[in-house]
Amino acid sequence: MIEVSGYMSNAISCRSLYKQYPSRTGPVEAVNGLDLEICAGECFGLLGPNGAGKTTTIEILEGLLSPTSGEVEILGSRWGVDDDALRQRIGITLQETRLAEKLSVAETIRLFRSFYSKGLDSNTVLDQVGLTEKAGAYVGKLSGGQKQRLAVACALVGDPELLFLDEPTTGLDPQSRRQLWDILIQFRKQKRTVLLTTHYMDEAERLCDRVAIVDRGKVIALGSPTELIASLGGEHHIEFALQEGQTCEADVLREVPTQTDVQIADGDYCLAVTAPHIAIPALMGLIQTRGLALSRLTTRHVSLEDVFVKLTGRRLREDGTAA
Repeated sequence: MIEVSGYMSNAISCRSLYKQYPSRTGPVEAVNGLDLEICAGECFGLLGPNGAGKTTTIEILEGLLSPTSGEVEILGSRWGVDDDALRQRIGITLQETRLAEKLSVAETIRLFRSFYSKGLDSNTVLDQVGLTEKAGAYVGKLSGGQKQRLAVACALVGDPELLFLDEPTTGLDPQSRRQLWDILIQFRKQKRTVLLTTHYMDEAERLCDRVAIVDRGKVIALGSPTELIASLGGEHHIEFALQEGQTCEADVLREVPTQTDVQIADGDYCLAVTAPHIAIPALMGLIQTRGLALSRLTTRHVSLEDVFVKLTGRRLREDGTAA
């Protein structure tokens, strides 16, 4: 039993989780000794690039894959003991959901409702995901965002205690992403548990109580988004570039007040600072004193993306791969 941010007991526990796949050059470690404790009632995020082991991990926790080794406990039960009873208590949205395109939206929801001994009224779920007006439409006629909301509705119709969502907003436009966020926020208000995998750091910051950053099958950082961002030492980044041919040494930039870190790469400069209103005037004065000139300057809040870069030395691309 653990307590994190006011939540008691665990909805998910896994210890020393490994998953190997054979290859011509030897076993590939998709999951490499992963440990997780996810509390009942929290929204927990698994973050990382494609290939980090997120989907393999969540499919093991969902009971879709067997681990090579390790222990998994879901809602106090283990897979292989009473799987049917456990599946009645969870909802799953896969990374890619293929639904019958010749069924209507309402027929699809009623079909999934029939898989559960108890659950929610189909019309109630359609209203929750904003698809009431599309109840009679064929699935094949829905937009990408509407199909994804329907996939989430299929996971919600059994009234689950625990909801698994694997990359639920990948490829969606900003409006569709926010519509799904609103659905999850409403689900969270019922004190239910959510496990979310994503490579969108803003999504994790908005939705998750805690996150685990996963890379190469291992958890490399764990905590609330605020805690992980604070671990960098500065809440703001000042990013700038100098006129072509000009340079400035890191030791000189460390004279800027309130700076906590200096990074220089390929002519781009980044200062982590705690008080940009103090640091920026001092930086401008320093640059002018040394006879230098800016070609660009921007400021922004530190994000989970910066935490990932700091820990791995790599940046996430929009498609989730690591650069």
